[in-house]
Amino acid sequence: MGKINALGLGGFGREPRREPGNESVSLQRPLQRVLAFRGRSIDDIVNHPFVKNEIYGYWKVYRQIQRHGEKLELEKQWNHLGRRL
Repeated sequence: MGKINALGLGGFGREPRREPGNESVSLQRPLQRVLAFRGRSIDDIVNHPFVKNEIYGYWKVYRQIQRHGEKLELEKQWNHLGRRL
């Protein structure tokens, strides 16, 4: 039996050791993705106001899609059975 503290709870064992391993890190560059999708460069944005507005519109759509996906993931975590209340 483990040690009992003031709250009557036993000791919580040690945290399991994590073996050192490789971690992969992926950089997210959303502006470069939008520019590549439209075939534009950062110079086009700086030099042409029309292109700036075009890329800004695509950027807003990209962010809206990302937020909607995050919202769906959170809803799945909160309501994993898929029931509508």
